[in-house]
Amino acid sequence: MKISIHNWMRAETIEETVNRIAKLGYDSIEIQGSPELYDTKKVKRLLDDAGISCWGSVTLMLELRNLLAKDNKQRADSVQYVKDVVRMVAELDGHMVSVVPSTVGKILPEGKPEEDWKYAVDSMKQVYEYAESVGILLGIEPINRFETYFINRGDQALALAKEVGPKCGVCLDTFHMNIEEDEILPAIRRAKGKLIGFHVADNNRMAPGMGKLDWASIVQTLGEIGYDDVLSVEFCSPLDRTPANPYPNSIDESPKGLSPEQKKFLEDHGSSAVTDEFYTMLTRKSIETLRPLI
Repeated sequence: MKISIHNWMRAETIEETVNRIAKLGYDSIEIQGSPELYDTKKVKRLLDDAGISCWGSVTLMLELRNLLAKDNKQRADSVQYVKDVVRMVAELDGHMVSVVPSTVGKILPEGKPEEDWKYAVDSMKQVYEYAESVGILLGIEPINRFETYFINRGDQALALAKEVGPKCGVCLDTFHMNIEEDEILPAIRRAKGKLIGFHVADNNRMAPGMGKLDWASIVQTLGEIGYDDVLSVEFCSPLDRTPANPYPNSIDESPKGLSPEQKKFLEDHGSSAVTDEFYTMLTRKSIETLRPLI
C-alpha cells in the first residue's frame, strides 16, 4: 500500500507541493481536478524528477458543475469537465478519478429521485466510456449530507457504479463515512472488489492521527478486502478564529494565487487559506500516522 495526497487544500504552485511531499516521503499525488491549470507534459517531468507518480484526481464539482442538472447544456458541460479531468490523469500516467456526481454545496434537489438517478447514470456512462478508452478507472465518491443531497453512503455509490459499468467502482472517504455510515469497517467490507480509491482524514477533517478514528483497524480492514493500492490524504482543516485556537499560525491572511473559486470551495468546507507552516505540519502528521501501518 502506498500513500498519496491531494493538493486542492492549499493554493500554491504544483512545484511547491511536489517539493514538500517528496521531502516528506509521499509516493504520489492525487492532483487537483483543474485541468486548465496544468501543462501535463511539464507536470509529468516535474513528478518524474521528484520520484513522485500521479495516482489520480478528484473532481471539483463547483458552481454549475452537476452531472444531475436538469438543464441539458449544464449537464453536457459537466460531463465534458469530468472527461477533461480523466484526460489530464491519463496524460500524467495516472490510475483513477474520484467522481462526486452533484454540485458540492447543493443540498436541495432539482427534480424527482427517478430523474436524478437517470441523469446520473446517463452522465456517468458517457464519462465511463471515455475513461475506458484511455485506461482510467472511475470511483464514485459519497460525501456527507451537508455537502450534497445525492450519494452520501457507500451502498448508494455501489448501486450507481453497478448501473454505470463493470469496471466502475467507488472511492470512500473516512471523514464522510464517519458522518454517514452506521459503522466504518463494515462499509469498507461491503465495497470489496469495487474499491478504486480511499481518501483519508480524521473525524474532525484534520490530518490522520489528530482525531479519534482507529487507523490501525481501518488499514487492517482494507487489507482484509484485498485493497492494496493507495491511501490518499485529504484533510481540510477547520480553522479556529477565536482565542481558543491551538494553532495560532494556521491562517494565511494574505494568500497568493487563491482564486475566488478555490476560496469559495475551501470556505464551503469550513476552512480557508492556511499558512505553509500549518499545512506542512498537517502533511507531515498524516504520513507519520499512516506509514507505520502499511
